[in-house]
Amino acid sequence: MQTFQGKVAAITGAGSGIGRELAIQLAAQGCHLSLADLDETNVSATAALARDTNPAVRVTVSTLDVADREAVFAWAERTANEYGKINLIFNNAGVALSGTAEATTIDKFTWLMNINFWGVVHGTQAFLPYLRASGNGHVVNTSSLFGLLAAPGSSTYNAAKFAVRGYTESLRQELDLMRCGVSATCVLPGGIKTAIARNARTDASIAALGIDPATRTDKFSKNLVTSASRAAGIILAAVRQNKRRVLVGKDAVLLDKIQRVFPSAYAGVIRLMMRRTYGI
Repeated sequence: MQTFQGKVAAITGAGSGIGRELAIQLAAQGCHLSLADLDETNVSATAALARDTNPAVRVTVSTLDVADREAVFAWAERTANEYGKINLIFNNAGVALSGTAEATTIDKFTWLMNINFWGVVHGTQAFLPYLRASGNGHVVNTSSLFGLLAAPGSSTYNAAKFAVRGYTESLRQELDLMRCGVSATCVLPGGIKTAIARNARTDASIAALGIDPATRTDKFSKNLVTSASRAAGIILAAVRQNKRRVLVGKDAVLLDKIQRVFPSAYAGVIRLMMRRTYGI
């Protein structure tokens, strides 16, 4: 996909962060947009920004919970009916949760998995038939640096993001074998300046790790070094280049290399980073 001009893209989590920046940059390149987010006010604001960027593109908005499989399939069908085709699906919506593996309740675990993993599966399965019908389609699934390496207090988030990476890598191989005109890219962002960190849920159990639950979010946010705009640009370049995966941010590139060279010993690097971040 060398150009986004005249294409149609669907984006989840479009109300802020990377999702919003993807919408703005795609609009600037002449791509029509079907935007979805759980927050109606925020996604409507994104739509207004996209229209301001390029009044020539069509932009539609849906309030959507990606954990609701039927709702995601209905959104895909509605998008196809409204635009006549769909070329791209960005399964970008996500949430964050901190807590120990022992103490995290099944309800909290299920909440996160339903959004971060099953939301990706729902979006992929709902849109694939339309992408295939377009003859030039692409699935873009957001995993994380935490889909490459693990960190204390992030077991639930790690589980979801490792799952997204495995799912998307398998999907890409299947699409390559099918030669159906559809490809897939797995996105692995490092620390991005978005609302996901500010809105993260923090369980009191992380106190057992020496982390103060009351200050955890503020201290962790200091590691968010890449702007959402920069991240979106890197992702779109990777789609044009048909990359299997894309590391977003210098921190992601560096820590990926460390994990590759020291697949077990990298845990020591993570501990040093945590000590520096949280003063433990």
